[in-house]
Amino acid sequence: MDYSKDIMDSVGRSYPRKNEYILDLIKASPSEQKNLKSNRNSHPYNIKLKEYEDKEKAFLEKIEKEASSRFKDMKDKKIASLEERVYKAKRKEEFYKKYIDLTYDAQLNYQIAERELLHIPDIIENDKQLYINLENRQKRLSNVTEADIEAQNKEIESKTKQRQQQLDLELKELQNKFNDGLISKSALRNEIKMKKRSAKDDIAALKYINQKKALEEDITNIKHHIKVDYQSKMNVLNSDISDIRRKTPIEVEKKQPIISYLTFLIPGLGQLLNKQYIKAALFFLGTLFIYLIAIPYALGFGNYQGEGVSGLLSLAEGGKRLDKSIIFMIEGIISIFLLLISIFLLYISFKDVNTVEKKMIKGTRKNEWFETKQLIATEGFPYLVISPAAIVIMFIVLVPIFTTILISFTNYNPDHQSKFTWAGFSNYQLLLQGSGVAGKAFWPIVTWTVIWTLAATSLAIFLGFVLALIANQDRIKFKGFFRTIYLLPWAVPAFITIMFFSLMFSRNGPLTLFINSLTGLSLDIKNNTAQTRTILILLQGWLGSAYIFLLTTGILQGIPKDLYEAAEIDGATGFKKTLRITIPLVLFQISPLIIGQYTFNFNNFSIIHLFNGGGPFNPSIYGNVAGSTDLLISYIYKLTINSRYQALGAAVTLIVSLILMFLSWLGFRNMKAFKED
Repeated sequence: MDYSKDIMDSVGRSYPRKNEYILDLIKASPSEQKNLKSNRNSHPYNIKLKEYEDKEKAFLEKIEKEASSRFKDMKDKKIASLEERVYKAKRKEEFYKKYIDLTYDAQLNYQIAERELLHIPDIIENDKQLYINLENRQKRLSNVTEADIEAQNKEIESKTKQRQQQLDLELKELQNKFNDGLISKSALRNEIKMKKRSAKDDIAALKYINQKKALEEDITNIKHHIKVDYQSKMNVLNSDISDIRRKTPIEVEKKQPIISYLTFLIPGLGQLLNKQYIKAALFFLGTLFIYLIAIPYALGFGNYQGEGVSGLLSLAEGGKRLDKSIIFMIEGIISIFLLLISIFLLYISFKDVNTVEKKMIKGTRKNEWFETKQLIATEGFPYLVISPAAIVIMFIVLVPIFTTILISFTNYNPDHQSKFTWAGFSNYQLLLQGSGVAGKAFWPIVTWTVIWTLAATSLAIFLGFVLALIANQDRIKFKGFFRTIYLLPWAVPAFITIMFFSLMFSRNGPLTLFINSLTGLSLDIKNNTAQTRTILILLQGWLGSAYIFLLTTGILQGIPKDLYEAAEIDGATGFKKTLRITIPLVLFQISPLIIGQYTFNFNNFSIIHLFNGGGPFNPSIYGNVAGSTDLLISYIYKLTINSRYQALGAAVTLIVSLILMFLSWLGFRNMKAFKED
């Protein structure tokens, strides 16, 4: 990177360089540059700059001693600090004015001194006046006697009664006006409210007749102003100084951001070298986390049983008898996440130092802590808010997800509960081939799950939509009653309904006996696959219809009647109006929720488990781990909880998750509502 003739401040304005040494380097040929660099200290500008820096150092030490001795005996330390700052600012203004043309640093210090002399005397005067007012109120409060308070309370009581009597008269007068027909009932109510509110405010104000309460409130208010006014005025001063810093460039001789690369492995060190001390302290906490927590944990120190990252590879193979592979895996995954956090901290620290250096090379000054706080409070606020949630999500959501993914590549099964090993894609191969004790049921269950999802959800959508159309017809009476009936399946807890129908459709259940007597058949619904599946689809269609009915009803009521009237004028029939107006408008609104319904039924564990436990069972097709009405979700449950095929269950879980995510993405992507919004 070469030097430029101009430098830029933080708002993008360019300024000519004052550093004549750098200007000579820019103009010089390569050989002349080499000669200039070797004789850097003898350059006329650098000699002047060195003299200025020596004088500045001596000057600052001198005024520091003078100011501390001049104001050390003041009792009010805050005022003493401000007076000291004013004294220094006066001296600095005189000193730096002589060197404004030499360096932008002197120009900045001169302008800062000007701003301090502009703001701080006003801060001191305001603070002193507040303390005078406070002392005055405290003296007056100490002079208030009990007799005064008693007399004032009697006056308050008397005036309160008078105001209450006045209110009663005003209310009677309003009532008379209403009785005479001069004002409406609505106007009467509004006027009564206004009169009562006015009386309430007047009575509340009477408490200040009590001098003790009035003075106590004044004292509280003054103390608040002493604290708040100082802080707000100092913020104004700091903002003014920050604005000056943004508009005053800086000149540095380095051309590459070397510090950021040299301090990459120690967050906080670069900030310290850039003299951003508070920011350095915060990043040093990151350094402690990296080298005292994350890396040791990843190496196995502080693990419960595991060996950090290496434990994720070994899975307790050859370990102690009580060592468990699952703990080694989980602690290995946690180690990786801790290392990822460490890498992130290293990166943002490097990026911060690197950005500061590059800006300084261009001429932009680094931020002071006040400016950094403002930046965090504005641009950094969203990241501060989401950071705790992101960390929680990482450890309670992502760790279990990655554990499930990794388990699917192991032989975690009934024969390897304590210690298991990596098995590659064998579980996926077993499922895709439909072989093995646990895998033979996979494809039949997949087929039934797809049929169930499409049939049950589509039936619920159809029923809900039709019922909503019926209930929305103008010719239908007692709409409220019918809407209440239609919503009952959603209002009643689903598990109660499912258990009820499970009993009713048992071999000797009332509904089974009723159907048999009505049709002359001999149904055994819960022991027949086709019959159980049919009842499950009908039952879920009825349960799910209430939710669709509720959604559709709200949308139907919002469709403008003008659309239907215009369609009638054009000769559209009732069916065409429904097909061309109602259905498109309803689908536009509820299509995302419809996709959610399909996803819900794909994973609808409760109805399958509660109605018939996944039965009836057919070991020749489904083996001993599933029934003929089990969905993939209940199949996973039985694989992992009942049969302890955790690895196979994890593989099915991953397949199901990928399918659902892909289908949901396809549905949402092609949805008109999402395209237009």
